[in-house]
Amino acid sequence: MLSIGEFSKICEVSTKTLRYYAEIGLIVPDEINPENGYRYYSIQQLKKMLLINRLKSYHFSLEEIKGLLEVEEDQYEDKLYAALHHKRREIENKIQAFEYTLQQMSNDILNVEHGIPMMAYLDRIEVQLVEVQPMNILYTRQMMSKEEYALGYGSYFSSLYEKIAIDQLTLLGTPMTIYHSQEYNPTGNDTEFAIPVKEAVKGTRDFSGGLCAKAMAKGAYSELTSVYAKLREWVDTEGYELVKSPYEIYVTDPKQAATPEDTVTEVYFPVQKK
Repeated sequence: MLSIGEFSKICEVSTKTLRYYAEIGLIVPDEINPENGYRYYSIQQLKKMLLINRLKSYHFSLEEIKGLLEVEEDQYEDKLYAALHHKRREIENKIQAFEYTLQQMSNDILNVEHGIPMMAYLDRIEVQLVEVQPMNILYTRQMMSKEEYALGYGSYFSSLYEKIAIDQLTLLGTPMTIYHSQEYNPTGNDTEFAIPVKEAVKGTRDFSGGLCAKAMAKGAYSELTSVYAKLREWVDTEGYELVKSPYEIYVTDPKQAATPEDTVTEVYFPVQKK
């Protein structure tokens, strides 16, 4: 048996952290002396602690690690394999986002060096007044936080495409997202995922279309806030007012885009003259 201090030293985990891990049931000492409360770990638990450390280094949360450790032995390898693949995709997405941010930062540094205002890119966003035709949309509506958007977009659009395939519906356009919340709420926003289809069946509704201020964003979705700001400024300056929920139409599938810069999104503000 190893004392908590020796176990801590070998695994490079503080005794305070080990006590917390025991408290949440992640790794519990094999023996606790009832007289003095001293904690002891078995040699066999070193392997478990090293696994916990390794999964932490892969950015698994303690909750995720605990869930993996509690999986039945006959399912463990499959669950671990799936979890590692999922986490790798998450990290790859974060790396891609960081690379895009670094490129943005380099461009801003270059502009500042040449005396170009950092926010000058807003002036290059073109706004058009367009008439959108009514359409029939297959939809699903959810309350979603910003953290859920990336995964939610994929899963909810996938379920809509699955229904289109099963019911043999006629696709008439690319996916769109309609934002119904009146204000931003980090815990959840009223979000509608939709795809235009020909047939009016259960799960579809009329989308009225109408007069819209439209702007296009080319690049990562983080750029969309700039487009929204530009559209809102244009609406006010040109004497219009927003009459319905804004929405986005995804001209390119982000999964098909080679880089975030290749992603094209159209943003629409339904408006009327004041």
